[in-house]
Amino acid sequence: MSNKLLVAVDGSEGGKRAVAAAVEQAKETDAGLILVYVIDWSPYSFNTPQELEERHQRRESEIKRAQESILQPAVDGLADSGLEIESIVRHGKIAQTLVTLAKKYDVSQIYMGRLGESKLHSMIFGSVTAALVQSSPVPVTVVP
Repeated sequence: MSNKLLVAVDGSEGGKRAVAAAVEQAKETDAGLILVYVIDWSPYSFNTPQELEERHQRRESEIKRAQESILQPAVDGLADSGLEIESIVRHGKIAQTLVTLAKKYDVSQIYMGRLGESKLHSMIFGSVTAALVQSSPVPVTVVP
């Protein structure tokens, strides 16, 4: 297992606190950080060729926007940390994508902020945090 920590970021205050907690742990253990932003995206849809092209263009635009407005500011804010930092943007189901990346990069732990979803939303759609905790191959630290 590598000495890397995966951190799910989303631009929220909870995500920023997760980054701060992971930075503290990384400094104590000389670990690298992988900051990940996942754009919730289902590959299953039935579209015309024109709709597929528009969807592809929108997808590329979302990746660029996420990299510029969420991940790059987080990486820039850690420039003086002395840590090895990598950033990744992916489309997919959030928990499933984080698990896939954790396996791919052989991380030792995942950090994520606890999101303030309403009880009704969590009951209907489920919690990304709960899904990640249940399916992760490595420990997950949920930062309030």
